[in-house]
Amino acid sequence: MQKGIRYLASGAFGKCHRLAGPRRYLADQAQLKRTALYDFHLNHGGKMVPFAGYSMPVQYKLGIIQSHLHTREKASVFDVSHMLQFRIHGKDRVKCFEKLVVADIEGLGVNTGGLSLFTNENGGIRDDCIINKLDDYLYIVSNAGCADKIRPLVEDHINGCKKDMDVAVEFLDDKSLVALQGPKAAEILQSGVDVDLSNMKFMNGITSSIFSIPNCRITRCGYTGEDGFEISVPSEKVVELAEGLLATQEGTVELAGLGARDSLRLEAGLCLYGNDIDEETTPCEATLVWTIGKRRRQARDFPGADIILNQIKSKPKKKRVGLMFTGPPGRGGTKVTDSSGNEIGYITSGCPSPSLKKNVAMAYVPLEQSKIGSKVTLSIYKQSITAEVTKMPFVPANYFH
Repeated sequence: MQKGIRYLASGAFGKCHRLAGPRRYLADQAQLKRTALYDFHLNHGGKMVPFAGYSMPVQYKLGIIQSHLHTREKASVFDVSHMLQFRIHGKDRVKCFEKLVVADIEGLGVNTGGLSLFTNENGGIRDDCIINKLDDYLYIVSNAGCADKIRPLVEDHINGCKKDMDVAVEFLDDKSLVALQGPKAAEILQSGVDVDLSNMKFMNGITSSIFSIPNCRITRCGYTGEDGFEISVPSEKVVELAEGLLATQEGTVELAGLGARDSLRLEAGLCLYGNDIDEETTPCEATLVWTIGKRRRQARDFPGADIILNQIKSKPKKKRVGLMFTGPPGRGGTKVTDSSGNEIGYITSGCPSPSLKKNVAMAYVPLEQSKIGSKVTLSIYKQSITAEVTKMPFVPANYFH
């Protein structure tokens, strides 16, 4: 257990999840929420740690590095049931919900989706989310760590829209969410469904039975850079689903925890809310402008639109970049300096890359230092380490298009 505690304390998951020590850990455990897979994790040797108000597995018997590599080579199952899942119903659901996010939901095809952002009036990012458009409702997944603010935000907004719109929100508190990730994911899942997954592209979704469990929502997406799926399933059936996936091909599917999920998403250049993006960060600074639909830019009707769109024209003063280097790893908060020793930025996430055998990190630096190939200096353990600004993702994505 102590290895898992030290891993979280290293800053891999942000300041809000650092632990003070064993006593604090035990006290936290008694107050934490549990997913429907909690006992399943314990029975399979999961090492549980506090994360976003939940007791979650940081690793299993394979260890973080081996789980990471196994996901890149075969397939892994992740419990992501702590995420906030909800649906928006009603004939005015798109018109109403677009007032909270930057996505062009109207322009999405049925059973397609994508990444979007909740923005605030100052142009900052309240949260990121995945939005899926179905025939008769929107299905949204947002971060567990932001649930305390996003849930009331959505509720208040929907209640306000109800005055002159047909719209309603349904929070899926009775649903669990499981991610199956890796190059073997489709082969594994295909054995449990009747639909042909070869026709299902990245960010497309379907509703199907899996291992005879009805009404599962399957979205071809994930947080690792690999091909994979996220499966929303009734909580009373989630253990059955997890056991079915693990039993499909012995040795091909393994359980993985938060540790591998974090290093995989970092290699994939994907942001972790609270580390790499927050209420003070704009989509321009975070290089997430691509999430803002063309129609939405023209309409200028999302929170903070004027600030964000003006920043697109004038260019932001700082920018999220990838860094690669050798030597000691740089964690969140590590100072970035120029050749003269002047502090110019900071690392938001960093770890040794199991795939590349080098250190990778994301950082914010001034725009003039953000070009690929630029050299910066990191202050790590009183050492000055040279890092190079590198294109992201660090490991090429293998999404199914």
